[in-house]
Parts: sequence; C-alpha cells; structure tokens
Amino acid sequence: MHRLRDLVLGPGRAVSVLSFTEILCWGILIYPPVLIMPHLAADHGWSLAFGMAGFSIGLVTSGMLSPTVGHLIDRHGGNVVMSAGALTGALGLVLLTLAEHPVIYLACWLLLGAAMSSTLYDPAFATLTRIFGASARRQITFVTFAGGFASTVGWPATQLLLEHVGWRGTYLTFAGVLAFVAAPLHGFALPRTVAVAPLPAVSGSTVVPAAPMRPEGWPFILLVAAFALHFFILSGVTSNLLAMLQRGGMDAATVVAVGTLFGPAQVAARLVDFLTAGRTHPLWIARGAVTLTAFAFAMLAFVGASPLVAVLFAIAFGAANGVMTVARGALPLVMFGPVGYGRVIGRIARPGLFVQALAPFVVASALERFSDGAVLVSGIVGALLALGCFMAIRAPGRA
Repeated sequence: MHRLRDLVLGPGRAVSVLSFTEILCWGILIYPPVLIMPHLAADHGWSLAFGMAGFSIGLVTSGMLSPTVGHLIDRHGGNVVMSAGALTGALGLVLLTLAEHPVIYLACWLLLGAAMSSTLYDPAFATLTRIFGASARRQITFVTFAGGFASTVGWPATQLLLEHVGWRGTYLTFAGVLAFVAAPLHGFALPRTVAVAPLPAVSGSTVVPAAPMRPEGWPFILLVAAFALHFFILSGVTSNLLAMLQRGGMDAATVVAVGTLFGPAQVAARLVDFLTAGRTHPLWIARGAVTLTAFAFAMLAFVGASPLVAVLFAIAFGAANGVMTVARGALPLVMFGPVGYGRVIGRIARPGLFVQALAPFVVASALERFSDGAVLVSGIVGALLALGCFMAIRAPGRA
C-alpha cells in the first residue's frame, strides 16, 4: 500500500509519469518518420533522402544540445526542461505540416531536435537522478523497460492515423498529444523533490563534485567511445537490416516478422535487469551486451541469413540493445556520481547522437560498395572495439 501511495503521491510518481511520457515522446519523435517520410516527400515532390536528412539534422541538433539540457535539469529539474521540450516538439510538428520551402522544412527539424534532447531517455535519466540521487538505477531501469513499448504503440498508431487523416493530420494529432498530455505531465506531475543539490554557480573557485571519479581523462573517453560505437552499430544496422535479410533470400513477410522480434527482446532483457537490479555492476552489463552483439553479428555473417539464424540474431541484438540502454543510464551514475549527472550524461550522449545520425548513410554506402558479409564483419569489429573500451575501464565498485 505504501509503494502504491508513493507511485501516485510521493517521489515514486516520477517513475509512473516518465514511463508513460517516454512511450509518448519516443513514439512521436523517433519512430513515425520511417512511415511518414515517404508520404511527406511525395507530397512535396522531394526525394526520400532529403526528407530523411531533416530527421538526421534533428539527431545532430539533439546531440549538440544534450550537455546543456542535462545541466539545466541538474539546476532546475525536469519539470521545467522536459515540459518546455514537449511544447517545443509540438510547435515543431505544427510548423512541419505548414512548411513548403525546403529550408523552412529543415529548420523545423532544429526545433524537433531540441525536443528530442529534452524529452527522451537522457533527460529522463537526469530527472530521476536529481530526484533519487545515487539510488536511481532501479528507477532508470523501470523507465527504460516501459519505454521499450514505444515502437509497439508508435508504429501502429502512426499507420492508423496515416490511413485516416494523412501525414499532416498525423503530425497535428501528435503535436496535440505533446502539448496537452506530455507537457502538463512533465510540468505538473513530476515531483520537485531534490535528492542531489544542484551545482553552485562558479565564482572564481573550482567546484569539485562529490563523485567517485571525475568525468574526464581516459575513463571518460573510453566510455564515450564505447557508447558511440554501440550507437553506430545500432543505427546503421537497424536501418539497413531488413534490406540485407531480403537480399539473403528471405521473403518480405518473413523479414518483417523477424523485425518485430527486436522490440520484445529489448523489453524482455530490461525486465530481467529490473528484476535483478543491483546484483550486477552496470559495467559488466555493458561488457555482456557488446559481447552478445558481436556474437549476433558472427551468426549472421558466418552461418548465413536463414530464417532461424535471423530470428536468433534479432533476439540477441535486441536483448543486447535493451540492457545497453540501462547501462547507458546506470554506468555514468556509478562512475561519476549523481552530482552534475545531467551534464555528464549529455556529454556522453553527444558523440553517440552524431554517429547515430550518420550511420544509416555510411552503412548504406558501404553496402553498395562492398558485400553484406563485409559490413557484418565490420559490425563484429566495432562490437569488439567497444568491448575493449569497456574492458579497459576500471570503475568504482564491483567491476
């Protein structure tokens, strides 16, 4: 009864609120473009590549703003920052439906990138850490577990709206959800409890945060590099995987069925981590995730793209990404402590978001120039490099 009261009235309601709003924000800002963009591009007479370039600009903008957004959450809380982000996203979607000129269209994605930087996982992690301090890992895990359902909600909702109200009506509907559901929940329902005092303003003296390690030097560089490599593999492969499987001889229906396993595998892996939270150091979770990624690529590269192997690949790769998201929130908390966490996780996210924006085009170009097998082998190499980075890190605690 006490736990139920806390989820509704106490600080624990931050978990309830963010679990719900992360599904909305991911399902509105990240997943719909793959379905909407062909309609948008055809309506304007633009190429699909140009349409998707807007989405890439949004990701790059998100990366540029992430440290600043994290710092603002450290100082002012997620109430202000995440509600403003949802309203910015709503404005960007409304303007996107009105944009006829290519330059204005791309400018709209600057607003949407700002919304991404202030409403998705990183600001949610920063908000939870500000509220719960060093004990925020379990809350972070639960929110990522719920957020794993975003594709389950976002893609069917997008497809249904496209069929009934077109792409403009779809984005206007999503703008209404951000403005009248997500923004009020962030602004008024998120608790304002502060477990970690915000960093004092700099006034000539250097403030030394009370954290196990300082977010600088080789441990920080290795952590950033490892997560950036994971982002590159994830974005580059998922955007081209279905086409690679079809070239391997699988029919379209089977390929789509295989693709649907990715989301449930993420959720299942996060559920396991949630049920065992605190028993495994997040550094070992990250090492295990990239090892599983390398194994998944090796299966597909050396055994071949049969339906069974493709299913095993989707499950393994999805599970690896599922727990890697948890590690991305928990590992910086363990290594660098809760003070200034928002800015730290923003700094970590920035290079990853840059490579996430570039990876689909880089991998697609590599597939045109080289074989699918060569690209899969490069994925193995990337995963092993990330593993090397994680193995070289010696974090405080039990790692």
